[in-house]
Amino acid sequence: MKWTVRFLLVFGMILGSLVSAKGPEVQKPNVVFILTDDQAPWALGLSGHPHADTPHLDKLFKQGMWLKKSYVVTPVCSPSRTSLMTSRYGSELGVTDWIHPRNEPDLGLNPKTVTWTEAMQYAGYRTGLVGKWHLGVPDKFHPTKTGFDYFMGFRTGGNKVIRPTLEVNGKDQQVDGYTYDILTDDALRFIDRNKDRAFLLCLHYRAPHTAWLPQPDSDRKPFENLDPKIPNPDFPNLDVERVKRMTRDYLGSVKGIDRNVGRVLKHLDQLQLAENTIVVFTSDHGYSMGHNGIWHKGNGHWALKPAPPVTNPNIPRNQRPNMYDNSIFVPTAIRWPGKIAPNSALDLPVANLDWYPTLLNLTGVPLPKGETIRGRDITPALLGKDIEWPDVCYGEYSTHHQSKTHMRMIRTSNWKLVRDFLNPERDELFDLKNDPAESRNVIGQKKNAAVVRELHTQILTRMRAVKDPVLNKIKP
Repeated sequence: MKWTVRFLLVFGMILGSLVSAKGPEVQKPNVVFILTDDQAPWALGLSGHPHADTPHLDKLFKQGMWLKKSYVVTPVCSPSRTSLMTSRYGSELGVTDWIHPRNEPDLGLNPKTVTWTEAMQYAGYRTGLVGKWHLGVPDKFHPTKTGFDYFMGFRTGGNKVIRPTLEVNGKDQQVDGYTYDILTDDALRFIDRNKDRAFLLCLHYRAPHTAWLPQPDSDRKPFENLDPKIPNPDFPNLDVERVKRMTRDYLGSVKGIDRNVGRVLKHLDQLQLAENTIVVFTSDHGYSMGHNGIWHKGNGHWALKPAPPVTNPNIPRNQRPNMYDNSIFVPTAIRWPGKIAPNSALDLPVANLDWYPTLLNLTGVPLPKGETIRGRDITPALLGKDIEWPDVCYGEYSTHHQSKTHMRMIRTSNWKLVRDFLNPERDELFDLKNDPAESRNVIGQKKNAAVVRELHTQILTRMRAVKDPVLNKIKP
């Protein structure tokens, strides 16, 4: 199948070159896709956070379109990245939780799938990934087997903040410096090498993923003596001092991301590439920092002192698996000067599944034949067309490391239902219209029974559409 797709795409590229020979050649747009790790939707100055120092990101968001309801279908690293690369759900490809390199040494993104980066590679783009992969450690899952001509970074999910071990020219070596600075340095070199041809650069930072320290003085000092405002200091038993300390560290890491994104944007300007470069900024999932009494993402940890008692053998002490908005929503913007209007915004839900068809459309690359693509092409909305679609988000998360769950979620503008098909006592319903902070589970209220039935039906419909294996575990 993959060789058939390769033939069709290469044939189309050759045919396109013959057609272009009859007239002036049009330079395809470059793409710079920046993906951070654990960046919350609230972790921007533009979002109204009282302490976030993100001038470069704020500027980028204003220069293009801010996707205000951008979300991921699974709020943890590996399945989210699987969905980004393939436009399919992690449950379809066997990646439902973060890939543990020791416990799951032979798990990764099936190289038989054709990713959008692969489609762009076949269409003649020079493609590079700099940074985090986390879609399989063995060579058979190497990024160069899945659409990248060039890779510098790390295949696992973790690395050190300073002096990391990175794969450079095919060999692991320790590199001096702060990790996000090192990755940016290499990304700039990739741009320099390919400035005279169409390129795709995926720059995947690990920040602001913990651990956050150490940090350069430029990133750390603005928050060193800060007494940060936190979202819910009155949450019962919240360890306020710990949350404040983590907030300071987290904001410093976000500032480091902002500073480095600024370096990339400045470099595009200096090389006069900005006008013909699509820049996307997003994250692999969101983050909580004291919100709802937890910190972390979909596999959240309690930030309470003491942690609640264990009542379920599948949920260990200190764990709080969840599908909160702060876990699924991500800060996202796309800039393409002259094509996407500046200071524009989209308030309809956009999933990480949608980047596959959208970026291929924007760059004029054909969709691979025979590939299942779950995402929606949002190109018309990006280009200012008056198009609407349902305000509905669907997500899945089956945890199997820190906890064991089978969570499936449907979210509308007014309601969110989360079903845990392994632990039904954890089912949740949130009245988002009256409780946007998701602080009260109202699934037990009789007046909401019809809402639960309707949303439950929607969840099952989605599960059937993707042949979710959890369906086999549900009691009739």
